[in-house]
Amino acid sequence: MTIRERIEEVEQQTLAPQACLSSASRGRVRPEALHPLRTAFQRDRDRIIHSKSFRRLKHKTQVFLAPFGDHYRTRLTHTLEVSQIARTIAKSLRLNEDLTEAIALGHDLGHTPFGHAGEETLNQLLPGGFTHYEQSLRVVERLEYEGKGLNLTFEVRDGILKHSKGRGEILDESGEDMPATLEGQVVRISDVIAYVNHDIDDAIRAEVIAEKDIPTHLIKALGKWHASRIDRMVEDVVKTSLEENLSKIAMTPGMMDAVVELRDFLYEKVYLSSPARKEIDKAKKLLTDLYAYVLEKPEPYIKPYPAGDSRARKVADFIAGMTDRYAIGLFEKLFFPRAWSS
Repeated sequence: MTIRERIEEVEQQTLAPQACLSSASRGRVRPEALHPLRTAFQRDRDRIIHSKSFRRLKHKTQVFLAPFGDHYRTRLTHTLEVSQIARTIAKSLRLNEDLTEAIALGHDLGHTPFGHAGEETLNQLLPGGFTHYEQSLRVVERLEYEGKGLNLTFEVRDGILKHSKGRGEILDESGEDMPATLEGQVVRISDVIAYVNHDIDDAIRAEVIAEKDIPTHLIKALGKWHASRIDRMVEDVVKTSLEENLSKIAMTPGMMDAVVELRDFLYEKVYLSSPARKEIDKAKKLLTDLYAYVLEKPEPYIKPYPAGDSRARKVADFIAGMTDRYAIGLFEKLFFPRAWSS
């Protein structure tokens, strides 16, 4: 018996009946030989961590555009916080931690520079539109490894595609927009738990809001501190999901209402506030100009893969893959005047 087979046997003996077993994965688009040490989901996690797109997350904005300060969240720190929260929930529910971690680490690989401002811009520019969750799937399927993709399992790809809900239903009762696995559903709710808490933390640090601005009834319902709010939300998810006999990942109605209200508070006071809007408009202008330039003069910027895709689609891939500082640097190189050398 290989080490991988022993791990799979432990999963069968210890995980909840509703968990997704590594040995029961629906597999990969391109079949591969099984690894002697690692399960399918462990391999997916490792491929994501070692990818170029994962490394670029460290220089992509979460909320504040290219902030001056070392303690603001980036897409990478956000991703790690989502992973930690999701693994805590998965362990408590006896779900597959490796699958949960792989989805969490890959969920934002397709995010643009300048956060949602970049996503809004590309959605307006690209024929057919653009979303970061579809781009994340595109990254792992068609862009990484020089167009070969990471060849991830169905369960991880499904969780990545369906992790996002925007301002819509966090846990869609209809089930149409929900991941196929409970582990994917855990990442979906963990994403919200992470960002509604750390974005408040960053907004207070940036003096966009003050603690006193947070509605009193939300503090009473969720807690005053970052850690206490996360604890309360996570415990609610675990307890409610167990009460549902793990037929789905769930929150109590009261907790869900409070989370949605906190999310709406952030949109009004932080994401769409006047100070943030000025920087968002600058970011949109910058990316719009870069898109137009590269569309007209694609060499040497766009890749020859994926085969059959339009130039506009490949330009969007190039723009979406940029870090904030790369986008700013390229804009300066292309559009800022320089002194003539003698």
